[in-house]
Amino acid sequence: MDVLYLLIPLSVLIVFGVIGLFWWALQAGQFDHVDREGERILTDE
Repeated sequence: MDVLYLLIPLSVLIVFGVIGLFWWALQAGQFDHVDREGERILTDE
């Protein structure tokens, strides 16, 4: 039972970290050209 006092705050911090990384990726433009990248492998340049 005592381990829950460690695991619950640790999991909350990990969730906030993942949300922060996702927000950073959105702001950095990582997901701007998702549709075009899927078609890029099919075209011959």
